[in-house]
Amino acid sequence: MPSNKSVSDAPIVQFTNCRILRDHQLQREDLWVREGKILNPEKLFFDEKGSADIQLDCKDSIITPGFIDVQINGGFGVDFSLATDDFKAGIDLVSQKILSHGVTSFCPTLVTSPPSVYHQVLPQISVRNGGAHGAGVLGAHLEGPFISKEKKGAHPEHCLRTFEAGAFQDLLATYGTLDCVRIVTLAPEMRRSSEVIQELTKKGICVSLGHSVANLSQAEEAVQHGATFITHLFNAMLPFHHRDPGIVGLLTSDKIPAGRRVFYGMISDGIHTNPAALRIAHRAHPKGLVLVTDAIAGMGLAPGRHTLGQQVVEIDGLNTYIAGTKTLSGSVATMDTCVRHFQEATGCSVETALEAASLHPAQLLGIEHKKGTLNYDSDADFLMLNDNLYVQATYIAGEEVWRQDASGM
Repeated sequence: MPSNKSVSDAPIVQFTNCRILRDHQLQREDLWVREGKILNPEKLFFDEKGSADIQLDCKDSIITPGFIDVQINGGFGVDFSLATDDFKAGIDLVSQKILSHGVTSFCPTLVTSPPSVYHQVLPQISVRNGGAHGAGVLGAHLEGPFISKEKKGAHPEHCLRTFEAGAFQDLLATYGTLDCVRIVTLAPEMRRSSEVIQELTKKGICVSLGHSVANLSQAEEAVQHGATFITHLFNAMLPFHHRDPGIVGLLTSDKIPAGRRVFYGMISDGIHTNPAALRIAHRAHPKGLVLVTDAIAGMGLAPGRHTLGQQVVEIDGLNTYIAGTKTLSGSVATMDTCVRHFQEATGCSVETALEAASLHPAQLLGIEHKKGTLNYDSDADFLMLNDNLYVQATYIAGEEVWRQDASGM
C-alpha cells in the first residue's frame, strides 16, 4: 500500500470486529484513530492513499464514547470537599481508579463547605486532559452553599449562605476563584439569584438548579436567565405536585427559550430514585437525561463510616446516610453500574443508556464537538464493552489506559 507518511508520521490504528456507537446507533464498522483523534477512513484512503499501521481485533465488543461524570464528590477514600495537604494526590487517585468504570472525564464536586475550604481546594484543581495517569478533569462542580435550608439534604446547615446586596461579589468572596469552575448548583428561589445566574452564564459556567424549594415559575425564570441543568432530579427538591410541579416541571415546560435544552442529572443507583421515577423522567424528556454517580469517598470501600465534606456518613450496602439519620448522602455507585441499572430499569436501548453517560453530559458542558461522540476529529476517548455493558478496556486519546485482565479483575 502507498505510504501515509506525507500527512503525519503518527501511526494509524484500526479497531476491527466491533460495533461502534455513532449517530445514535450501534454500527458494525471499524474505528480508525491517529494522534489521539477519530479518523475519517475515506479521507485516509482517497486523499492520503494511506492505510492502517496497526490492526486490533475487538472480538465483537461494543465501542462507545468514554463516560463523563459531572457530579462526583470523591471515592476510594478521597473526599474532594476536604482541604488536605495532599489534595492533588487525591484527585490523581480517583482519576486513576474510575478508569476501570469507564469514566474518561469528570467534574470533581464540592458540597457545601466553609469559604476557607473553597479558598484552599479550588486553586489545587486544574483542568487537564486524561491519559495513562487517569481520567481528564473538566473543572469543578460547586454544589452549594447557596441552597435551600429546607432541602439541604446532606449539606451542613451552618455553612449555607444567601446572596446579599452584592450578590455576585458574595459568590466570588465565598469561592475565592472561578478559574477552574465548570458547574455551580444553586437554589433559584433565593433573592438575587437571577443576576448571579446571568453573571455565571456570561463566564461560560453551567448553572444547575438543586437543593431547592423553587416553584415552576421560579425555575423557568432561572432557565430564561441561563440555567441549563437540574442537580439530581427528584432528590432535594419539592416533590411533583399537579398544580405546581416545581423544578420537575421543567422537563415538559413550554417556557424554555427556543433552541435551549434543559438537562437533568439522575443518580441511577437503585437507591436514590425508584425505577418508576426514572422511567417517568426518561419518557418525559429523554434527550435531557444525564447519568451522574454523586459518588462519595466511600465508593470502592467497605461499608462503615466515611466523610462527605463537613459531615460523617455511614455506608450500609448501597445506602449512604448522614451518621445517625436516614438522610441520604451521595452514593457509592460507579458510573458503569448506573448505566446498567438505567438500561434495566427503563427498558431503553443500549444506545440510549450509553448516550446518557457520554453524549448528554458533553452537550450539557458544550464540549460535544470533541467529547461524548465517536465522530470524526473528536477525541479518541472510548470504551470497549461486552454485551452486558461491562467495561473490558478504556482508551483515552487512542491509548489503552485500563484493561480487564484474564482473571476478571
